[in-house]
Amino acid sequence: MPLAVTLLSLCQALLVSGNILLIAVSPLIGAQLASSSWSTAPVATQWLGLMCATIPASLITARLGRRRGFVLGNLCGLAGAGLAVLALHLQHFGLFLFSTWLVGIGIGFGQLYRFAAMEAAPPEQRERAIGLVMGGGVLAAFFGPWLARTSHALADTPFLGSFLGLGALYLVALLLLAFIRLPSEGSAQSDGDDEPEPARPLGVILRQPTFLLAVLSAMVGYGVMNLAMTATPLAMAHAGHGFDHVATTIQWHVVAMFLPSFFTGRLTARFGTGTMIITGCAFLLASLGTAQLLAAGYLTGTQGFFLGLILLGIGWNFTFLPATTLLTRCHRPNEKARTQAANEFLVFTTGAVTALLAGPLVSTLGWALLNLLLIPACLLPVALLAWRQLALRTDRPQIQH
Repeated sequence: MPLAVTLLSLCQALLVSGNILLIAVSPLIGAQLASSSWSTAPVATQWLGLMCATIPASLITARLGRRRGFVLGNLCGLAGAGLAVLALHLQHFGLFLFSTWLVGIGIGFGQLYRFAAMEAAPPEQRERAIGLVMGGGVLAAFFGPWLARTSHALADTPFLGSFLGLGALYLVALLLLAFIRLPSEGSAQSDGDDEPEPARPLGVILRQPTFLLAVLSAMVGYGVMNLAMTATPLAMAHAGHGFDHVATTIQWHVVAMFLPSFFTGRLTARFGTGTMIITGCAFLLASLGTAQLLAAGYLTGTQGFFLGLILLGIGWNFTFLPATTLLTRCHRPNEKARTQAANEFLVFTTGAVTALLAGPLVSTLGWALLNLLLIPACLLPVALLAWRQLALRTDRPQIQH
């Protein structure tokens, strides 16, 4: 495996560590600077920044190159961390919201690490490369909470040290990027062809069954995971479980999200993307079923919540990673930037919307009913996969005897 893939995996670990730190401290800062009703506003602006970055990040990295684009993204994140320190010092809520928006932009650029890893690896190792990069989240599952606990009291101003720690993560990522050598856009575009085929209109690309399956699988994985994960701590608190139990359950959910990445690529190469996506949907359904067993009283204590989130994390992994692999098969080299931009915008807009709606939905519907209503969404990729297989079979040229 090329050194660039390993370094990108470390960059991914730093990115996810920062995300976990933000999830832990941002709502507390929002309540401190404004009120409890505005406590989740910093999380919302972070997601808004990510949404705003999805399309520009793909186009910028296509024009400037992956490495320069990643450097720009980390500089945005570093600027956001610096402004957050200033906002906390001045106790200025509006400035803090702007700082988390900038951090979200940096995160949006970092979401492209997985594509860069696939481009840096030989064709026969691309599934393993994306698995190794996403596997960096396992390190983050332990390092992120530790950093949140140890850094928040480093300065006299509460949580100011957390953003000093976040800035340090971006600085380390910039140092790693200095040693990464990635294929140039010119070589990636040519891909060994003397006369590459002309780029197709974006609408033609988006209507392909392969693209629709890739983006829908990733959207379902992210949407179901976000809604169920965000609802679970509320349900645990309502059931009388303490914060330590909630934190431990979430931490192992993150481990379940990223640990399978080390072998998801090999499984995808062996069994195919379609089989893996169906398996991922089955894990999501099993997680939602666990919620129903808890609500019915067949499971008690924290074990049911723990099992549900473990299954949820594996389901996300088995839908999102094979979907990324599938996406690379539905565009030509000179169509890469626009196709990836469309995919990232659709997937992470789904993540943002579900993150914002999780609180109101669980308050209105209740935890068990919310999980029950998510079941049809998990069946959508399976139905689309069957339609795609039928379309490919219909379009297959007939052999003339």
